[in-house]
Amino acid sequence: MSPVYREEPMRELTADGSSVTQDYLKAVWAASEWGGEGASITGLARRMGVAPSTASENVARLVEAGLLEHAPYRAVTLSAQGQRLARGMVRRHRLLETYLVAALGFEWDEVHAEAEVLEHAVSDRLLAALDAALGHPARDPHGDPIPTADGRVAVPDLCAVDSLRVGQCGVVGRIRDDSDVLKQLAQAGIGLDTRVLVVGRGGDADPRVTSVRAVRSDGAAAAGEGPIAVVPAGCLWVLAPPDAAQAPQ
Repeated sequence: MSPVYREEPMRELTADGSSVTQDYLKAVWAASEWGGEGASITGLARRMGVAPSTASENVARLVEAGLLEHAPYRAVTLSAQGQRLARGMVRRHRLLETYLVAALGFEWDEVHAEAEVLEHAVSDRLLAALDAALGHPARDPHGDPIPTADGRVAVPDLCAVDSLRVGQCGVVGRIRDDSDVLKQLAQAGIGLDTRVLVVGRGGDADPRVTSVRAVRSDGAAAAGEGPIAVVPAGCLWVLAPPDAAQAPQ
Protein backbone atom coordinates (compact mmCIF):
# COMPACT_ATOMS: atom_id res chain seq x y z
CA MET A 1 0.00 0.00 0.00
CA SER A 2 1.33 3.44 -0.93
CA PRO A 3 1.94 5.87 1.95
CA VAL A 4 -0.69 8.52 2.58
CA TYR A 5 0.80 11.97 2.87
CA ARG A 6 -0.64 15.03 4.53
CA GLU A 7 -0.05 18.24 2.61
CA GLU A 8 0.90 21.39 4.49
CA PRO A 9 -0.46 24.87 3.71
CA MET A 10 2.36 26.77 2.03
CA ARG A 11 1.25 29.99 3.69
CA GLU A 12 2.37 28.64 7.07
CA LEU A 13 6.01 28.30 6.01
CA THR A 14 7.24 31.74 7.01
CA ALA A 15 10.14 33.21 8.96
CA ASP A 16 7.89 34.28 11.83
CA GLY A 17 8.13 30.97 13.67
CA SER A 18 4.76 29.47 12.68
CA SER A 19 4.06 25.90 13.78
CA VAL A 20 5.00 24.18 10.51
CA THR A 21 8.18 26.24 10.25
CA GLN A 22 9.07 25.32 13.82
CA ASP A 23 8.54 21.62 13.11
CA TYR A 24 10.86 21.72 10.09
CA LEU A 25 13.54 23.55 12.04
CA LYS A 26 13.31 21.06 14.91
CA ALA A 27 13.59 18.17 12.47
CA VAL A 28 16.78 19.60 10.96
CA TRP A 29 18.16 20.25 14.47
CA ALA A 30 17.47 16.64 15.45
CA ALA A 31 19.27 15.34 12.36
CA SER A 32 22.51 17.08 13.31
CA GLU A 33 22.43 17.17 17.13
CA TRP A 34 24.21 13.90 17.89
CA GLY A 35 26.96 13.83 15.31
CA GLY A 36 24.79 13.99 12.21
CA GLU A 37 25.70 16.20 9.26
CA GLY A 38 22.19 17.50 8.64
CA ALA A 39 18.90 16.31 7.24
CA SER A 40 18.07 14.81 3.86
CA ILE A 41 14.95 15.71 1.90
CA THR A 42 13.83 12.09 2.15
CA GLY A 43 14.39 12.03 5.90
CA LEU A 44 12.49 15.28 6.38
CA ALA A 45 9.60 14.01 4.27
CA ARG A 46 9.40 10.86 6.38
CA ARG A 47 9.56 12.75 9.67
CA MET A 48 7.01 15.36 8.59
CA GLY A 49 4.67 12.84 6.96
CA VAL A 50 4.63 14.54 3.57
CA ALA A 51 5.65 13.63 0.03
CA PRO A 52 9.34 14.20 -0.81
CA SER A 53 8.32 16.77 -3.41
CA THR A 54 6.43 18.72 -0.74
CA ALA A 55 9.39 18.56 1.64
CA SER A 56 11.67 19.82 -1.13
CA GLU A 57 9.37 22.77 -1.86
CA ASN A 58 9.08 23.63 1.83
CA VAL A 59 12.84 23.48 2.32
CA ALA A 60 13.27 25.84 -0.64
CA ARG A 61 10.85 28.30 0.96
CA LEU A 62 12.68 28.16 4.27
CA VAL A 63 16.01 28.67 2.49
CA GLU A 64 14.50 31.74 0.86
CA ALA A 65 13.29 32.91 4.28
CA GLY A 66 16.85 32.66 5.59
CA LEU A 67 16.19 29.83 8.05
CA LEU A 68 17.75 26.86 6.25
CA GLU A 69 20.76 26.27 4.01
CA HIS A 70 20.72 23.69 1.24
CA ALA A 71 22.79 23.02 -1.87
CA PRO A 72 21.87 20.34 -4.44
CA TYR A 73 22.88 16.83 -3.32
CA ARG A 74 23.96 18.14 0.09
CA ALA A 75 22.38 17.92 3.54
CA VAL A 76 19.87 20.48 4.75
CA THR A 77 21.29 22.53 7.63
CA LEU A 78 20.18 25.45 9.80
CA SER A 79 21.23 29.03 9.16
CA ALA A 80 22.25 31.17 12.14
CA GLN A 81 18.71 32.52 12.39
CA GLY A 82 17.30 29.01 11.98
CA GLN A 83 19.52 27.73 14.77
CA ARG A 84 18.23 30.42 17.11
CA LEU A 85 14.59 29.58 16.40
CA ALA A 86 15.21 25.82 16.52
CA ARG A 87 17.04 26.11 19.84
CA GLY A 88 14.07 27.93 21.32
CA MET A 89 11.65 25.26 20.13
CA VAL A 90 13.86 22.46 21.41
CA ARG A 91 13.96 24.20 24.80
CA ARG A 92 10.16 24.41 24.87
CA HIS A 93 9.71 20.78 23.86
CA ARG A 94 12.17 19.35 26.35
CA LEU A 95 11.02 21.47 29.28
CA LEU A 96 7.45 20.39 28.61
CA GLU A 97 8.47 16.73 28.45
CA THR A 98 10.33 17.12 31.73
CA TYR A 99 7.36 18.79 33.42
CA LEU A 100 4.93 16.13 32.19
CA VAL A 101 7.10 13.40 33.73
CA ALA A 102 8.25 15.16 36.91
CA ALA A 103 5.06 16.98 37.88
CA LEU A 104 2.18 15.17 36.19
CA GLY A 105 3.31 11.56 36.35
CA PHE A 106 3.46 10.79 32.63
CA GLU A 107 5.65 7.90 31.51
CA TRP A 108 8.73 8.84 29.48
CA ASP A 109 7.38 7.09 26.38
CA GLU A 110 4.14 9.14 26.48
CA VAL A 111 5.39 12.71 26.61
CA HIS A 112 6.71 13.36 23.11
CA ALA A 113 3.32 13.61 21.40
CA GLU A 114 1.89 15.75 24.22
CA ALA A 115 4.84 18.15 24.08
CA GLU A 116 4.51 18.38 20.29
CA VAL A 117 1.05 19.88 20.78
CA LEU A 118 1.80 22.10 23.77
CA GLU A 119 5.06 23.61 22.53
CA HIS A 120 3.29 25.76 19.93
CA ALA A 121 0.90 27.27 22.47
CA VAL A 122 2.88 27.83 25.68
CA SER A 123 3.90 31.43 26.37
CA ASP A 124 7.43 32.52 27.21
CA ARG A 125 6.24 33.55 30.68
CA LEU A 126 4.73 30.14 31.39
CA LEU A 127 7.82 28.40 30.03
CA ALA A 128 10.05 30.43 32.36
CA ALA A 129 7.79 29.50 35.28
CA LEU A 130 7.98 25.80 34.39
CA ASP A 131 11.76 26.03 34.13
CA ALA A 132 11.99 27.62 37.58
CA ALA A 133 9.54 25.15 39.13
CA LEU A 134 11.64 22.27 37.81
CA GLY A 135 14.86 23.78 39.16
CA HIS A 136 16.27 24.66 35.74
CA PRO A 137 16.96 21.08 34.60
CA ALA A 138 19.91 20.45 32.29
CA ARG A 139 18.35 17.47 30.49
CA ASP A 140 14.95 16.04 29.61
CA PRO A 141 13.61 12.60 30.62
CA HIS A 142 15.51 11.00 27.72
CA GLY A 143 18.85 12.65 28.51
CA ASP A 144 18.73 15.24 25.73
CA PRO A 145 20.20 18.59 26.85
CA ILE A 146 17.77 21.44 27.48
CA PRO A 147 19.02 24.76 26.06
CA THR A 148 19.14 27.54 28.63
CA ALA A 149 17.07 30.70 28.30
CA ASP A 150 20.08 32.50 26.82
CA GLY A 151 20.69 29.76 24.26
CA ARG A 152 23.53 27.75 25.80
CA VAL A 153 23.49 23.98 25.27
CA ALA A 154 25.63 21.72 27.48
CA VAL A 155 26.21 18.57 25.44
CA PRO A 156 27.43 15.63 27.58
CA ASP A 157 30.40 13.53 26.48
CA LEU A 158 28.66 10.30 25.48
CA CYS A 159 29.33 7.34 23.23
CA ALA A 160 26.87 4.95 21.63
CA VAL A 161 26.50 1.68 23.51
CA ASP A 162 27.12 0.07 20.10
CA SER A 163 30.79 1.08 20.47
CA LEU A 164 31.32 -0.95 23.66
CA ARG A 165 32.58 -4.50 23.54
CA VAL A 166 30.62 -7.41 24.99
CA GLY A 167 31.46 -7.49 28.69
CA GLN A 168 31.95 -3.75 29.02
CA CYS A 169 29.79 -1.44 31.11
CA GLY A 170 28.59 2.12 30.74
CA VAL A 171 26.27 4.52 32.55
CA VAL A 172 23.21 5.52 30.54
CA GLY A 173 23.28 9.20 29.60
CA ARG A 174 20.84 9.44 26.73
CA ILE A 175 18.10 7.37 25.08
CA ARG A 176 16.56 8.05 21.70
CA ASP A 177 12.99 9.29 22.04
CA ASP A 178 11.47 6.15 20.52
CA SER A 179 8.39 4.75 22.25
CA ASP A 180 9.20 1.07 21.64
CA VAL A 181 12.79 1.45 22.82
CA LEU A 182 11.75 3.41 25.91
CA LYS A 183 9.14 0.82 26.88
CA GLN A 184 11.58 -2.07 26.47
CA LEU A 185 14.27 -0.36 28.53
CA ALA A 186 11.78 0.48 31.29
CA GLN A 187 10.70 -3.16 31.43
CA ALA A 188 14.35 -4.13 31.83
CA GLY A 189 14.82 -1.63 34.66
CA ILE A 190 17.04 0.64 32.58
CA GLY A 191 16.78 4.42 32.71
CA LEU A 192 19.02 7.46 32.85
CA ASP A 193 22.07 6.96 35.10
CA THR A 194 21.59 3.17 35.13
CA ARG A 195 24.81 1.19 34.78
CA VAL A 196 24.39 -1.34 31.98
CA LEU A 197 26.39 -4.35 30.84
CA VAL A 198 26.73 -5.26 27.17
CA VAL A 199 25.85 -8.96 27.03
CA GLY A 200 25.52 -9.55 23.30
CA ARG A 201 25.72 -8.13 19.83
CA GLY A 202 23.56 -8.79 16.78
CA GLY A 203 20.30 -10.62 16.28
CA ASP A 204 18.46 -12.68 13.71
CA ALA A 205 16.42 -9.73 12.47
CA ASP A 206 19.10 -7.02 12.78
CA PRO A 207 22.84 -7.66 13.17
CA ARG A 208 23.36 -4.13 14.49
CA VAL A 209 21.40 -4.48 17.74
CA THR A 210 23.08 -4.53 21.15
CA SER A 211 21.79 -6.55 24.11
CA VAL A 212 22.19 -4.96 27.54
CA ARG A 213 21.28 -5.67 31.17
CA ALA A 214 21.05 -3.34 34.12
CA VAL A 215 23.89 -3.84 36.60
CA ARG A 216 22.81 -3.76 40.24
CA SER A 217 25.14 -2.77 43.02
CA ASP A 218 25.59 -6.45 43.87
CA GLY A 219 26.79 -7.21 40.32
CA ALA A 220 23.78 -9.36 39.48
CA ALA A 221 24.01 -8.73 35.74
CA ALA A 222 27.47 -10.27 35.60
CA ALA A 223 25.99 -13.48 36.92
CA GLY A 224 23.44 -13.59 34.11
CA GLU A 225 20.50 -12.31 36.12
CA GLY A 226 17.85 -9.79 35.12
CA PRO A 227 15.93 -9.03 31.93
CA ILE A 228 17.72 -8.17 28.70
CA ALA A 229 16.90 -5.19 26.48
CA VAL A 230 17.75 -5.46 22.78
CA VAL A 231 18.57 -1.96 21.56
CA PRO A 232 18.75 -0.86 17.90
CA ALA A 233 21.90 0.93 16.76
CA GLY A 234 22.10 4.58 17.74
CA CYS A 235 19.36 4.41 20.37
CA LEU A 236 21.31 4.20 23.65
CA TRP A 237 24.22 6.41 24.68
CA VAL A 238 26.44 5.98 27.72
CA LEU A 239 29.07 7.78 29.74
CA ALA A 240 32.10 5.58 29.29
CA PRO A 241 35.83 6.30 29.65
CA PRO A 242 38.16 5.06 26.88
CA ASP A 243 38.99 2.03 29.02
CA ALA A 244 35.34 1.23 29.82
CA ALA A 245 35.20 -0.97 32.90
CA GLN A 246 34.70 -4.69 32.55
CA ALA A 247 31.69 -6.26 34.18
CA PRO A 248 32.01 -6.85 37.92
CA GLN A 249 33.00 -10.34 38.90
